[in-house]
Amino acid sequence: MSDHVLRAQSTLTARDHTLLGWLADHGVMTTPQIAHALFPSLDFAQRRLHRLRTIGVIDRFRPLKTDGGTYPYHYVLDQLGAEIIAAQRDQPAPRPSHTRARRRRWTVAPVLAHRLGVNQFFTDLAGHARTHPHHALARWWSEARCREPDSFPNPHANFDLRAYPAPIHPDGHGIWRAGNHRVPFFLEHDTGTEPLTELHRKLRGYLRLVDYRGPRWPVLFWLHSAKRAHHLHQHLGDETRYVPVATASRDHATQAGLNPAGRLWWLHGHDGLLTLAELAEALPHLQDPAYEPDQDTDPNA
Repeated sequence: MSDHVLRAQSTLTARDHTLLGWLADHGVMTTPQIAHALFPSLDFAQRRLHRLRTIGVIDRFRPLKTDGGTYPYHYVLDQLGAEIIAAQRDQPAPRPSHTRARRRRWTVAPVLAHRLGVNQFFTDLAGHARTHPHHALARWWSEARCREPDSFPNPHANFDLRAYPAPIHPDGHGIWRAGNHRVPFFLEHDTGTEPLTELHRKLRGYLRLVDYRGPRWPVLFWLHSAKRAHHLHQHLGDETRYVPVATASRDHATQAGLNPAGRLWWLHGHDGLLTLAELAEALPHLQDPAYEPDQDTDPNA
């Protein structure tokens, strides 16, 4: 390990390592997202982010708005940060050209907008947990992590699930804890640009996952409007007997002043809206410890 990595590591806190791990796994985050998820105030976050950029472990950019003005700073992993994460995970250090290309990828508007939307969902949960005792975002995985072979260990799983990539393409996977409730879930972040038939089609991969004796975790559709949620439920059928589906809409969340942990979730076939934690009561099989590795308390695991 080179000296510059050792020197940088000696200045980093546990919170810094969490941030670097998130940027390594999830690409890009804005100042407000980072501040809400990890820091007691925006000012505190800005000072620490400035320090981390001075050290050279992160970099930032600020897209222009088409109607004038600018967005908040967007943070990405810099080469030194990528080397630190690689050392922690016992992986080869990435080449500078690879890190540079990865950083530039996040400046592409459609890719950036979708990624920030997904990351907003998870940082909202992390921020809620930071300010609410006995709540925790116990796991936050990317789509790539979900597709790795044997991601969901189960001695009874089909060989294909243990040896080959999982047949699902979620935008993320998490485990939410609130008191004694534990809710593992897959996230589908919808921007409203795809037809409802395409959202419905995405359930096929989750049905195959269950066929392979993988986990029957709920698929959460985080939709842009309540109207779209209503129409999606009209398309759902018997498949939700095998793969639970719950929807919530961002327009409703904004109007109600709630984040994804709140009473927003419409579980298909269930009357009334639920909090994210209450899905555990509506779906008792979620408490099955068969798919609960010991390391799920680490958001970067």
